[in-house]
Amino acid sequence: MPTLYWSARGDCLLRECSKPRLVSSIHAIMATTAGVIVVSACSGNVMTDRYWLATYFVIWYGVPYMTYDIYAMYLSHYYRFRVKGHEEYKEHSLTTVNSFVRREFLLVLHHIALLTILLPVTLFFRRDQGDYFIGCLFLTELSTPFVSLGKILIQLGLQDCWVHKANGGMVLLSFFLCRIALFPYMYWVYGRHYGIPIYGVPFHLTLSVNLGNLCILAPQVYWFVLLCRKGWRLYQRQRHATAAAGSQDSSPLPPPSPSLTDNQPKGDH
Repeated sequence: MPTLYWSARGDCLLRECSKPRLVSSIHAIMATTAGVIVVSACSGNVMTDRYWLATYFVIWYGVPYMTYDIYAMYLSHYYRFRVKGHEEYKEHSLTTVNSFVRREFLLVLHHIALLTILLPVTLFFRRDQGDYFIGCLFLTELSTPFVSLGKILIQLGLQDCWVHKANGGMVLLSFFLCRIALFPYMYWVYGRHYGIPIYGVPFHLTLSVNLGNLCILAPQVYWFVLLCRKGWRLYQRQRHATAAAGSQDSSPLPPPSPSLTDNQPKGDH
């Protein structure tokens, strides 16, 4: 009965943890689609071309999702530790919230920064310019479905299958292109619009714009480094496991012990 109980609790936790992943993936697909539409519609003049989705997606989808995601991350954290039997997680309290914020500080800070910085900039401080670049920022969500799929595969115990390996490659590729390389690309597009080289763009922009981009880019670089380290560890582990299995297969079998075989008929072997 205890085994069945904890198995049921584990299945329930898996379903509860998978729901935020699914919602995150759906939102990421919507954001990426909106980004492609906005970028395509505003590619003529990257500064003055307008498209309504750049503003309305942030208001009606971005803000509600970011608020929901913080709450969903907290619930995932809470039930994960509750199932493990931690006494302080028998009910919600300031202690559980504190523990969540400490463990997921960078993610919480990232979400709060988007709500308190990106939202006002998008709505009030752009002077109706730069829809193209808002669309580019939507494209940063392209890596989220792959990240979510990887975590779901791990929860299902499928981390050794080829799907997980292929998905890991897509995580690194999409994360690098859409969350890191995207920023130099936006600087290059801005410089091309005004006829200045990319190295001169930071001096052409205001300090607040450069600092804002740096604040968004810095955690992306940090997370990308963590992903690369994790991928390298998994590669090393699998390589050592393969080498160990190969050495066992190639080693000669020890001869049978006479004390175990002499008195047994050959048909029993």
